[in-house]
Amino acid sequence: MTTSLKAASEKHLLGTKGMSAQEITSILDRAAYWEQYPVKLSNHLQGRFVANMFFENSTRTRFSFEVAEKRLGAEVLNFAAAASSVAKGESIYDTVKTLESMGIDAGVIRMKPNGLLEELAQNIRVPLINAGDGNNEHPTQALLDLYTMRKHFGHLQGLNVSIIGDILHSRVARSNLWALQAMGAKVSFCAPESMQAPELAAHAPYIAMEEAVKADVVMMLRVQLERHEGGLFESTEEYREAYGLTEERAGRMAPHAIIMHPAPVNRNVEIDDALVECEKSKIFTQMSHGVPIRMAVIERALS
Repeated sequence: MTTSLKAASEKHLLGTKGMSAQEITSILDRAAYWEQYPVKLSNHLQGRFVANMFFENSTRTRFSFEVAEKRLGAEVLNFAAAASSVAKGESIYDTVKTLESMGIDAGVIRMKPNGLLEELAQNIRVPLINAGDGNNEHPTQALLDLYTMRKHFGHLQGLNVSIIGDILHSRVARSNLWALQAMGAKVSFCAPESMQAPELAAHAPYIAMEEAVKADVVMMLRVQLERHEGGLFESTEEYREAYGLTEERAGRMAPHAIIMHPAPVNRNVEIDDALVECEKSKIFTQMSHGVPIRMAVIERALS
């Protein structure tokens, strides 16, 4: 590997799998620095160019990366696949290579295919940050989730976290699993059989809904019923009945426990409307932590 490719590979953030507790902690600590930074704009990354390359739709992730980049003083290039040569059949690899040859300093990338990002990263000299690839990983979401938990409880070691819903298709569940376990937390999954990811069963147990709501952190996932051909549930009402966080179930949570969700939220499907902004809910708090976490990650890539 050439020196410049090796340097880039150490700055990539492709996933939380294999990250050490030390690495994760340094990102969380730096995010805490940025969260309390007294002014909105700094010139830390003045003169650096960052491209946001979204080959898949996004609201929260794309905007919070853009806010993070602008707060750091970087020049931001926004790329939307629908309005680009990708629509004419250009490959993702050629698109990224094109932007690299124009002189970008880092790329934030979201894409549908699994496994392609790893391959791209081996051939691109600028650091890449994974903003979600297929159902593989979504590392910055997991980092902002850990940040939210650490800020609330003061620690992550020993926390019990239940992740409930469509585990099979969830990159959020995977990134949280690897990151939380690296930090010494205990993860359990809860999902109907058709939404379980069998390959993850060796890493975290699948437990019943009644057990799952007893955790310190109850993390609900967006249900993508459209992805389940011939699933167990005829309707969203049926899903809510069996696996939704209803007001009644929330009433059985521990007094100190919190509710989380990566959003977008299907209200009254995986979580009752009344709970989205209740006292236990950290859903909008999580979103607010997206910017400082992504500032820390972009700074890490470009330092």
